[in-house]
Amino acid sequence: MGTRLLISALTKYLAGLVLVAALLFIPAGMLCYWNGWLFIGLLFEPMLILGAVMFVKAPELLEKRLNTREKEDAQKSVVALSALIFLGGFILSDLDFRFGWLQLPKPVVIIGAVVLVVSYGLYAEVMRENAYLSRTIEVQEGQKVVDTGLYGIVRHPMYAVTILLFLSIPVALGSGLGLIVFLAYPLILVKRIRNEEKVLAGGLAGYTEHMKKVKWRILPFVW
Repeated sequence: MGTRLLISALTKYLAGLVLVAALLFIPAGMLCYWNGWLFIGLLFEPMLILGAVMFVKAPELLEKRLNTREKEDAQKSVVALSALIFLGGFILSDLDFRFGWLQLPKPVVIIGAVVLVVSYGLYAEVMRENAYLSRTIEVQEGQKVVDTGLYGIVRHPMYAVTILLFLSIPVALGSGLGLIVFLAYPLILVKRIRNEEKVLAGGLAGYTEHMKKVKWRILPFVW
């Protein structure tokens, strides 16, 4: 599994790097797009380090994270909408930089970059806490309810982290218009979370009790 997993991980990593670079620099119409270079460094350097650690310490989890094929029909539309937000937000952010429509000041960009890095750190922590964490909605063989750490605060810490991550992207790119597009992401997560909880409550022993114990889904005192 080692060689196959390594090739698969590196292929997806390089494909992601090429795709993001194309989404950044082609619409921007130039390579001297410092926000774009900043984002690539902030995203792909930690991703490479995290991937290397997972390959050595938790190859099974890495393999799960590479699987993006949803089995639930309700999730396929969520994935499609997320992709549209991702594409639209990136392209609009680049055009915003190119034409100077609604650019954010540099101090705000720096804050966005810091939030992005912190989000990635939290992302790694969630994966450390939950060895069953897959990118698809499913109940795995031998899976148990995780109710410690961040999972003792909210039921879906990974989604909370991805909201921070997604919203920090256009800010790090310096685009107010891009941020408006990415604000739709938390809204579509509602459908994904409700469907996921239905699947887990129906197939994962103890999850119904966990839902009663941990009241909040992604943000304490809000939802």
